[in-house]
Amino acid sequence: MLGVIVDVRINDIDNIIKNAISVMEQSKYQIFEIAEQARQELLSLRQELERVKKETSETIDKVDELELEYRRARIHLVEVSKDFIRYKEADIKSAYEKATRIQLDLLMYREKESYLKARRDELQQRIKSVEVSVERAETISSQINVVLEYLSGDLNQVTRILESAKNRQLIGLKIILAQEEERKRMAREIHDGPAQSLANLVLRTEIAERMLMKQEFKLVQEELMELKSQVRSGLEEIRKIIFNLRPMALDDLGLVPTLRKFVQDFEEKTKIRAVFETAGRELRMPSAMEAAVYRLVQEAFSNALKHASPTYVSLEIKFYPKRVMIVIQDNGVGFDVEQTLARSKNNSHYGLIGMNERVELLNGKMEIQSARGQGTKISISIPVSTDL
Repeated sequence: MLGVIVDVRINDIDNIIKNAISVMEQSKYQIFEIAEQARQELLSLRQELERVKKETSETIDKVDELELEYRRARIHLVEVSKDFIRYKEADIKSAYEKATRIQLDLLMYREKESYLKARRDELQQRIKSVEVSVERAETISSQINVVLEYLSGDLNQVTRILESAKNRQLIGLKIILAQEEERKRMAREIHDGPAQSLANLVLRTEIAERMLMKQEFKLVQEELMELKSQVRSGLEEIRKIIFNLRPMALDDLGLVPTLRKFVQDFEEKTKIRAVFETAGRELRMPSAMEAAVYRLVQEAFSNALKHASPTYVSLEIKFYPKRVMIVIQDNGVGFDVEQTLARSKNNSHYGLIGMNERVELLNGKMEIQSARGQGTKISISIPVSTDL
């Protein structure tokens, strides 16, 4: 009977794997087509860029030539206009018409130069974007090949691997999902912050350049002061993003000093009273575990700020020989724990569900105590392991 059950399971897995291989083969072909189209577009863009660069260079040379001719024509016009003995009215008219014609040509070529430079910059940006698309398509295609080779191997071996690595695969999937969510968040921060600031800086620089050409030095000075302020603001945003990616103090000083600084910054930024306490003998944990604990605290404080409207938030870390306990508590509006967790499972937001999954990845446990009007207390217990 047991043998029959095993055979059935193997047959089911065999069918699943065959279906997966079929879908992946189709996806592989589609990705190949996308990559080929992107390569063709990339080739076309590069050819057009070379043509535009060549035309831009020729136009710049023509502008320089016309500027020289225009200066000479203006000098000649002044000479014939002053010397009525040597030059007649027809000579003056001819000199004036020549200077005007050269001036119009110069204006036309300057406009053409501006257009070509803008087109060149646009093509360079599009080429970078298409190159990224090609690289991603090639990476995905390579990954699919690896998976196909893996799935096309001995079925019994695959079955044994699936049985022995089931939990590891689930954990890997959760890690990937967490990483993707973090990347989306970072992309939004960069798009809404530094990217917008840089675009604005380019615009303001062009304005200052025009003012400088018109010799409006007072306005240029004011514009440069504003630019300097925006650059400082942009640098501060970038520093915050870098810190959020990986606080350097976490590697240099450890978890406790980094969290103490985080709590202080949280209080200064939000004007919410924040307290940090420790108990037990402080110890350094593996780097991955310290980073995970930091992210948990960061998420808990962020949730309190967004949803609880507290006037007080506390963080306590208790160190034990083989585990660490983290307690985050606030005096906010509170919530119905069961309803909130059920609602969180039905949408794409992480919040408490994300925190709980992070804790499970560390083989820990998380307990949430809350009620409407009574604040919230989150207790997290994590075993200290040297294997991370």
